[in-house]
Amino acid sequence: MAEEDFYRIKRLPPYVFAEVNGAKAKLRAAGHDIIDLGMGNPDSPTPKHIVEKLREVVQDGKTHGYSQSKGILGLRKAQAAYYQRRFGVELDPNSEVVVTIGSKEGLANLAQAISSPGDVILVPNPSYPIHPFGFVIAGASIWNLPKAHGYDFMTQLRRAIKHCTPKPIALVLNYPCNPTAETVDLAFYEAVVDLCRHHGIYVLSDLAYCEIYFDGNPPPSILQVKGAKDIAVEFTTMSKTYSMAGWRVGFAVGNKRLINALTRIKSYLDYGAFTPVQVAATAALNGPQDCVEEVRTLYKQRRDVLISGLKDAGWDVPSPQASMFAWAPLPEAYKDMGSLAFSKLLLKEAEVAVAPGIGFGEYGDGHVRIALVENRQRLRQAIRNIKHFLAQDPQKFKKAAS
Repeated sequence: MAEEDFYRIKRLPPYVFAEVNGAKAKLRAAGHDIIDLGMGNPDSPTPKHIVEKLREVVQDGKTHGYSQSKGILGLRKAQAAYYQRRFGVELDPNSEVVVTIGSKEGLANLAQAISSPGDVILVPNPSYPIHPFGFVIAGASIWNLPKAHGYDFMTQLRRAIKHCTPKPIALVLNYPCNPTAETVDLAFYEAVVDLCRHHGIYVLSDLAYCEIYFDGNPPPSILQVKGAKDIAVEFTTMSKTYSMAGWRVGFAVGNKRLINALTRIKSYLDYGAFTPVQVAATAALNGPQDCVEEVRTLYKQRRDVLISGLKDAGWDVPSPQASMFAWAPLPEAYKDMGSLAFSKLLLKEAEVAVAPGIGFGEYGDGHVRIALVENRQRLRQAIRNIKHFLAQDPQKFKKAAS
């Protein structure tokens, strides 16, 4: 029996990013200096005071045993204090906060907790893969909401609610968005909450990039909307804000019923993150926040270098207002190629790795995602490589590919 014969594996499409990763590995093995702007993996070290707290706590052997699946109380209190500080939202750390092993785990386990075969989940397209496929793995069905030029999101949402049978049980949102870097204001959340409360639809908001914003406009939380807790739960993570991606610490907060469902299913699956990691995460949330501003400034500087450099190279890419990504439409001469073929061509000819938009859904195919995960010197080198590539006759590459 092949792995493709298993029920849940059969429901997963081929992993598009694996093709680019495989090509990247071969080029590196052959000695090529690949500039990797594909994966959103923060390259900055975790701030020293957080690491020192981990080092301090790990010396105590009493912290080496099983932790709490829902997270230690101090960390849940710290997350509640953060929401009060940042959004003016009050949370009960006992019933409205659960610590997750990264937001990805929380989303996947909530999908397992609340959905069953036949349930329908509304998910924007393109979107971060765990948003649809966490539910696909759980056995649910996905109704895609196109998020591309010419589509109004609220119109698509109303249409889906009207025509979907059975009625959808949940809507997934992600702003600032991975991969598109799109942001929304509080009025958008108000409209979504009003519509979904009326129809009894849960809203799952992924707010992973809420602290990586530029130009002075902090992204809001859906929980700021009156009545949002009746239907909404929100996921955040320490990964990007504090450069703690490998530490695997995230949170789900909001609607008590959903939080309780996630807490209960996690109690069967894990014992929570290592206690010293949770204590260090508590120190991060409660401690000085200069490091957050430094990370924000770092990504803004990289964004400015990338966007201005690509424009000079002849590739007009919208400047993201938040997140650690640029969502780049394929250059005009390569629009008919598709994002996967273009990504592989860019890798081969410019030695720059990006993420093909098709990996985030069919409506992402006209774009590639560029991650701001290299320093400015490396970004400038990437831009020089891309400029040289774009200056060549595209027909030469297209003929070679045909």
